[in-house]
Amino acid sequence: MLEALFLGIVQGLTEFLPISSSAHIRIVGEFMPNAIDPGAAFTAISQIGTELAVLLYFRKDIGNILRAWFKRDGSAEARLGTLIIVGTLPIVALGYLGQDYITNNFRSLWVIASTLIIFGLILGFADRVGKNEKDLSALSARDGIFYGLAQSMALIPGVSRSGATIALGRFLGYKREAALRYSFLLAIPAVFGSGLYQLKQAMDDSSVSVYSMPEILVATTTAFIVGYIVIAWLMKFISTKSFTPFVIYRVVLGSALLIALATGVISAQ
Repeated sequence: MLEALFLGIVQGLTEFLPISSSAHIRIVGEFMPNAIDPGAAFTAISQIGTELAVLLYFRKDIGNILRAWFKRDGSAEARLGTLIIVGTLPIVALGYLGQDYITNNFRSLWVIASTLIIFGLILGFADRVGKNEKDLSALSARDGIFYGLAQSMALIPGVSRSGATIALGRFLGYKREAALRYSFLLAIPAVFGSGLYQLKQAMDDSSVSVYSMPEILVATTTAFIVGYIVIAWLMKFISTKSFTPFVIYRVVLGSALLIALATGVISAQ
């Protein structure tokens, strides 16, 4: 239960920062007493907690988008709702088709260490060259599809859902706050879909997760509380600061992980 509580804190702290929560859950698991991988199922279910935090924090935005979308009034909010649906399709398709790779192959720490560094550098470059020109009212169908493809990269632990979508947004010229806000909104359908699917699997078959349902519930609740606090802080932070601190952190963590793997301190699988 204490392990689940700690992993919930890690999930809440890292889900919205562009540093990959799934990578951190995987890495932290190696340093638990039993040195186990919490698993893709545990990660997906605990992410429900963080997405509930998104629903609470952005409840007004989400309410406006839903009302406009059902009215089909042609507003920017209605278009945004449609683009969120379109942007969700790539990760749904790839997530379904690549379940085995996601559960097994992609969770190698060699892969995670590499993606932390590579996509960290991509984020840093995108943030540096990106122009602060567009807000979400300028979001086009083309950009929505590109955002969806970027989000699907987060199926690989270490990439970071927010990191990939923010980098894409910065490349396309969106302001930091706009790119971050859309990253939050775009993740809602995909994360809830994946989390609820894994939750059903875990309820039907207890062997799906190394943790019991009460432990998963503790982790999910903790992730919700911590995640809400992180969202509030990050939205204020990014209004005046760049993503550089997160880029440095990713490169340092990825490099340290590569050294630990190469010297046999931890195992890749």
